[in-house]
Amino acid sequence: QITHGPFDPLLNDKDQFPSLYQMATSDSTVVHGMISLLLHFGWTWVALFVSDDMKGEQFLRYFEAEMVKKGLCVAFTQKLPATKRLYASTDITFMTGISLSSANVHILYGEVRSLINVDFEGGYFLTVGKVWIMVRVLHSFHGGFSFSPHKGEIPGLKHFLKTVDPSHYPEDFYFTKLWFHIFTCLPSGSLCGEIGDCPPNTSLEFSPGDINIMTLSDSSYFIYNAVYAVAHALHKMFLEKNTTQSCTQASHSHKHSLHPLLKKIQFRNSAGSDISFHETRHDVVQYDIQNIVNFPVGLGLMVNIGKFFSKSSRDQAMVINEDMIEWPIAFKETPQSVCSQSCGPGFRKVPQEGRPVCCYTCTFCTDRDISNQTEFIAHHIDTPIVKANNRTLSYILLIALLLCFLCSLLFLGRPNTATCLLQQIAFGLVFTVAVSAVLAKTITVILAFKVTKPGRTIRRLLVSGASNSFIPICFLIQLALCGIWLGISPPFTELDTHSEHGHIILVCNKGSVTAFYCVLGYLGSLALVSFTLAFLARNLPDTFNEAKVLTFSMLVFCSVWVSFLPVYHSTKGKVMVAVEVFSILASSAGLLGCIFLPKCYIILIRPEKNSLKDLKKRASSKGF
Repeated sequence: QITHGPFDPLLNDKDQFPSLYQMATSDSTVVHGMISLLLHFGWTWVALFVSDDMKGEQFLRYFEAEMVKKGLCVAFTQKLPATKRLYASTDITFMTGISLSSANVHILYGEVRSLINVDFEGGYFLTVGKVWIMVRVLHSFHGGFSFSPHKGEIPGLKHFLKTVDPSHYPEDFYFTKLWFHIFTCLPSGSLCGEIGDCPPNTSLEFSPGDINIMTLSDSSYFIYNAVYAVAHALHKMFLEKNTTQSCTQASHSHKHSLHPLLKKIQFRNSAGSDISFHETRHDVVQYDIQNIVNFPVGLGLMVNIGKFFSKSSRDQAMVINEDMIEWPIAFKETPQSVCSQSCGPGFRKVPQEGRPVCCYTCTFCTDRDISNQTEFIAHHIDTPIVKANNRTLSYILLIALLLCFLCSLLFLGRPNTATCLLQQIAFGLVFTVAVSAVLAKTITVILAFKVTKPGRTIRRLLVSGASNSFIPICFLIQLALCGIWLGISPPFTELDTHSEHGHIILVCNKGSVTAFYCVLGYLGSLALVSFTLAFLARNLPDTFNEAKVLTFSMLVFCSVWVSFLPVYHSTKGKVMVAVEVFSILASSAGLLGCIFLPKCYIILIRPEKNSLKDLKKRASSKGF
């Protein structure tokens, strides 16, 4: 048996159901996706609405456990009947819970059939001012989010739906019912004469917004994959049988041999997705994050605003385009959902008895009180410009640039064996980290624009964080070059009696000049690759596209070190050291200024540009 409905943990018991397969993946992954969405927007105070059944109970336990791990809190929990009950009692219970909730973000989970009528209460949910996150789509929740398993586009399906003519399928009564349900008319040639015929150009492409017939539903996609899974297994089974045996005999004598083949089946469907029944498939999942747009009431649009990738519980990534999000009309900007606001300077948190850790009271600090917890002071960390420019890589680059400035101090003072060894090695390694961080930033920009129509390779690169891996790879290559340098002919101190007449100068000899230029050449090649990629990506459309500043920063970097070579060769003694120190400081300052000064200008001088409202205004003015 193959099921195409939502994943049921009870049916996953192989001892009880050894030959039953579920096309849907485990809901444990969608929990991680929802948690990632909450953390992305800083929502720590959340209400949970789940179905009153085994699935809802299991989801509730797992979700609450994950929330505790991430420091999030549950405002309250309400269980809803999974089956249809009296309309008034169910709806009143549900809506009362919403009105009493102090949280602005609500999670809805389960096949809650009792809420079918609630889906038509569009006017109420339009003004209630709550953000809903769910798996099952309810079009009334304007501004909400839905997690849907990623479905590739099946070739030819949309064209078929646009051009299908029910008169070509007279024996299929489904089309007649569908045409009547959507267009309140009947296809030409129908036997029922009391209802008018549809116009000849009637097409499913022009169906109302709340009837999304052109988009493949989750269950339809699972059915499609289930049919092909059985077909592949049957094909493989009959290929393995004796070709002289008839198909009837084969199907009768080997009716039990389909199960092991189905268990091991693995294929790629026409949409480009890998299909299998292996247990690890529950960890390797991709979800489309959709924004529900139901204003005006009845519009019922589903807009893809992001994706959540998962390869394992520790290897996950989320991409969200905040410019495309439509919030509930009660909010003019990204809503907040916290139990207590952060305490300002001079205040301390006092936990509220009997309430979750997210709830506290801010009271004045008493005299001589000091904080008993060290906190990392980071301002504007959650603003759009900071989020849009990869905070992790920005931190790495800032630390590397700080070390670049500090390594120039090794060239000052009386040389000794230790400083001679550290001067060039530290210079080469630290600058490699800085330039490779710029390279990783550039690659991230390019991948971010490829994600609009991601292929399997792009998805794999995003999930695995391939761009960040360039930093350790580049660093290890430079480390190997430095190790060879130290092993063959390391730097040492020597007395220079020729640079200045009448003076003996203690200087550092580089040992192997060839090794020095290999280190410098490798650094230059990284800079050249970074400059080339950034230059090619400079015109990609985005409000905070880093490619332009990365291009200019690498241009400054390359200019400094290209100028360094002839000047360095034409000088000797103390002047040679001064030239190298100046080049280190100038290139470091160039990277720091070109990449981070524009951001600081917007954050500190023009904060009005660092908002989602301004982002949407500029994006629409550019026609994106």
